[in-house]
Amino acid sequence: MSWQRRAINAWMRYGMKPVLQHTSSPDLARRGFEAMAPRLYPALPFTRLLPRPAPVPMTLISAGRPRQGQIILFLHGGAYLAGSARAYQGMLSRLSLAAGLEIAVPDYRLMQEAPFPAAYEDAMAAWQYLRETGYAAEDILIAGDSAGGGLALALLAGLLAKQERPAGLVAFSPWCDLTLSGASIQANAAKDVIIPAGRMQEAVDQYLDGANPSDGRASPLFAAFPDPPPVLIQAGSTEVLLSDSQRMAEKLEKAGGKVRFSQWRNVPHVWQFMAGHLPEGQTALEEAAEFIASALSNSQPG
Repeated sequence: MSWQRRAINAWMRYGMKPVLQHTSSPDLARRGFEAMAPRLYPALPFTRLLPRPAPVPMTLISAGRPRQGQIILFLHGGAYLAGSARAYQGMLSRLSLAAGLEIAVPDYRLMQEAPFPAAYEDAMAAWQYLRETGYAAEDILIAGDSAGGGLALALLAGLLAKQERPAGLVAFSPWCDLTLSGASIQANAAKDVIIPAGRMQEAVDQYLDGANPSDGRASPLFAAFPDPPPVLIQAGSTEVLLSDSQRMAEKLEKAGGKVRFSQWRNVPHVWQFMAGHLPEGQTALEEAAEFIASALSNSQPG
């Protein structure tokens, strides 16, 4: 274990987790995250952030010299109450540089703006925008983290139902089951250094606003995945969402998909976000970049 991982785990457990346990409103959590993330985890020098006039507000993030004709559609996390392209520029600039690709990041509607299924509808609209601007389905790889990882998997299920097949999917610690039936939610409640398991039901209730938590658009663990493309799932051994990742990998394998499930020991939830300070985060992004290159290469005709 790196000393950085030990330090960040301690900071999260004793500094951040108590704050999340007592934050009074989604808006307060959102404002705090938006203020903190770009300062603690800034983008690489010379990163390009290009707004696009899409149906859903979208930012194209790139670092280095991305190759043309292929793209990553990334859906950010934040428990459906926080997160944005601006907040994620640090991690995504590093993923862009490692993968050699531009990353499209839609600012889908959060629960404060519109409840479920607004986020899913915006994710689908972002995909459609990329298709209409000239990208073939096999030239787009979908990715996401935490709630955004679950949203990415839900989007994948919706696309496969329409016989649209992206090149692949990468999910960092995805939240796949809003029924909260995963065994690790209880088993890892004390071990998880950042997510307060006792508040997860509250977030679900606010986001769903009375909708069925087993709806596949909210909980892709219960969706169908006919002929899925290759998928990489990264998760930490002590996360409350570990069971979501494990069960999702099993489901995709049973559907005939090629799944790489990468479990990392004693890392915080979405440790990739801290790649600028955490060696394990950078290594995870490099693993993801290698997978992305392979998936996009293998999806090309001929």
